[in-house]
Amino acid sequence: MANEFEIQLEQGKKEFGRMRHLELPRQPLGFFPTPLHELANLGKVLGGPRIFIKRDDQTGLAFGGNKTRKLEYIIGAALAEGADTLITAGAIQSNHCRQTAAAAASLQLPCHLVLGGAAPEIANGNLLLNQLLGAQIHWAGDNRKGEDIPQLAQKLRSEGRKPYIVPYGGSNELGATSFVEALCELDNQTIAMQIEFDHIVFASSSGGTHAGLTVGKKLLKKYYQLTGIAIDKVGTADKPFIQQVVELANSTARFLDAEHQFTADELHLNKNYTGAGYGEIGEAEKEAIRLTAQYEGIMLDPVYTGRAMAGLIDLIRKCVFKKGEFVLFWHTGGAPALFEYAKHLQTM
Repeated sequence: MANEFEIQLEQGKKEFGRMRHLELPRQPLGFFPTPLHELANLGKVLGGPRIFIKRDDQTGLAFGGNKTRKLEYIIGAALAEGADTLITAGAIQSNHCRQTAAAAASLQLPCHLVLGGAAPEIANGNLLLNQLLGAQIHWAGDNRKGEDIPQLAQKLRSEGRKPYIVPYGGSNELGATSFVEALCELDNQTIAMQIEFDHIVFASSSGGTHAGLTVGKKLLKKYYQLTGIAIDKVGTADKPFIQQVVELANSTARFLDAEHQFTADELHLNKNYTGAGYGEIGEAEKEAIRLTAQYEGIMLDPVYTGRAMAGLIDLIRKCVFKKGEFVLFWHTGGAPALFEYAKHLQTM
């Protein structure tokens, strides 16, 4: 006899299109499902709703993180195409680059990382891990989003390699599809625990997680509000970041043979917590890291989850999230970056 989850999932298939992600090549890399549990101490201290956490910091690949989900589909596609080398790009403390390097190491594939900035005197945090994982690092100055990748890819092809370019942040249709699957995973857990969430809060940066959760919510016909906390003042005058997420949600829906057309009104991006900008840690992030560490024994990072948790805490204090509600914080990983920010955090 089908359980409630299977019934809901089957109804979602009929209404929103068949779940094409089940047919895609996928390379196992992480440990799933990731844990889901309550932050009872933090919830008591804040005096607001019940707070739960989805532990994608526990995916298992080189200190974990949400990019492992994306890489299972992206590297699955790369291997299906016969690729023998991976290339990706990011900031010097990129969690995505660290997990790509770890995935490549586990599969014994050469990995090239195009990182913004210049080589520091001492490698720390994710950069140190990239070196330990054997990635070849190319410094790109201001070009931290892969602007220099085409030339590198061409050079590798001229040497007889078959490089596969992993998109920035793993945020394309394949990466977003992994978070449709992740929401199915969460749904299974919540049914087993007999809880329903009113809000899901997460860091929104390159857009793949946000887009995938948006598609998954529609597929599963859920009513919780997805709140992406913007991590950077991203986007351009011609195309704001929210529009980039909308476009990725729509292309992912088409990729999955679904018919729904999303609009910006259906997505919630909170841009009130970007502070001094990307990678700049402020008092709000410090407090969020300290509270989560001291009351729950869980590490957040200064760039993504620290900022997203700071937003969640402020929204509780402003009674946007109220007593009696259930709020989920999706921990996307990133703790290795804490060590690069040691001089800022020691004064906490």
